Amino acid sequence: MNLALLGFIMIIVFMVLIMTRKMSALIALIIVPTVFALIGGFYAGLGKYMLEGIETVAPTGIMLTFAILYFGVMIDAGLFEPVINQIIKIVKGDPVKIAIGTVILASLVALDGDGTTTFIITVTAMMPLYKKIGMSLYVLSTLALLSIGVMNMLPWGGPTARAISALHLSTEDVFIPIMPAMAAGILFAFVVAYILGKRSKRHITSATDIDIEDVKKEETKEESLLKRPKMLIPNAFLTVSLIVCLVMELLPIPALFMVWFGVAILINYPNLSIQNSVVKKHAGDVLAVISLVFASGIFTGIMDGTKMVDEMATALVHIIPDAMGNHFALITAILSGPFTYFMANDPFYYGILPILAESAEQFGISKVAMARASVLGQPLHVLSPLYAAGYLLVGMLDIEYGTNQRIVIKWAIGSSLFMILIACLFGIIPW
Repeated sequence: MNLALLGFIMIIVFMVLIMTRKMSALIALIIVPTVFALIGGFYAGLGKYMLEGIETVAPTGIMLTFAILYFGVMIDAGLFEPVINQIIKIVKGDPVKIAIGTVILASLVALDGDGTTTFIITVTAMMPLYKKIGMSLYVLSTLALLSIGVMNMLPWGGPTARAISALHLSTEDVFIPIMPAMAAGILFAFVVAYILGKRSKRHITSATDIDIEDVKKEETKEESLLKRPKMLIPNAFLTVSLIVCLVMELLPIPALFMVWFGVAILINYPNLSIQNSVVKKHAGDVLAVISLVFASGIFTGIMDGTKMVDEMATALVHIIPDAMGNHFALITAILSGPFTYFMANDPFYYGILPILAESAEQFGISKVAMARASVLGQPLHVLSPLYAAGYLLVGMLDIEYGTNQRIVIKWAIGSSLFMILIACLFGIIPW
């Protein structure tokens, strides 16, 4: 069977299984690619491909492990309580204000370009409000994903840096011009927040003012003992320094989270037995996320090892007729969403984008324009089963992965298309 066709069928089967809840994401990520690799006759190299994929996602797994532990310590110590209290004072019991506040908070936290940080802080701050007032946690997920989908386009977020380095361009030429499109993406998130907030308001009959005590869950004795109000300023300084170091890339991200976690738990809980209890407390959250990350390594390992992903990319590139050559940037912008959904950012930006850019130059379209176009599909990318932070979000909210995909995907596509429209109107990309 044609490898590209096999890959497309595999993706369709995978999505149908998780969206119809016939199979959990964890099991589907392992079983589906394994079955299709066997169908394609790749038994001999199957184990090798799996291990290579697991090795690829290992740094992400380590990063998420220690990010969850670090922010777990900060939450236990009470770092985010002042932020939560301030948000409650502003939004009170209005679902529209709560939804808009979610976008504001997620967008601000996402300035570090990291989905893990964004989701942990946003969910910690907003979930008690959503639960108290009866708003769907899928609304929170939708708004957090739309926010990071745009903010992920920051140069230190990953995709833009990859596009710049793959095509040997400057940050100024690529990033500065796409800022209006990013502003449009955040505006779109606010519009969605208003729509979803209004919908929630219709279904909530008891939307009254909420005070801080309303959303504070009753603390257990253990939780009270872990609070460290006197450590608020040191913990805030530690967290800000972590974000600065993440942006400046002073150390690899997994190493940063490991070191900062070590410092955080030591200064907040010098007692060894308390340290052990804190780690055990968050072990369940770590396992739920990390198991999915390593399962996604099986998926990507098989896709890469069997060359399915290469054949799929080549097939899609060849579909573009010569007559459409003058619209190469627009086509790339539209394809960047599905491309980065079905594969990791690295193979798209380092493997496919250079091919597309080379082809576009034959029609007079610059590499700079192609680089800008290539990042406009990021709202769809953050829904990808290969986007590890997405599992963290779903896990923290305790919602269904497949249902979340089905609910959020239309808004993600809308966000991307709106940014593409603005990019065309403002001349950011030629169309």
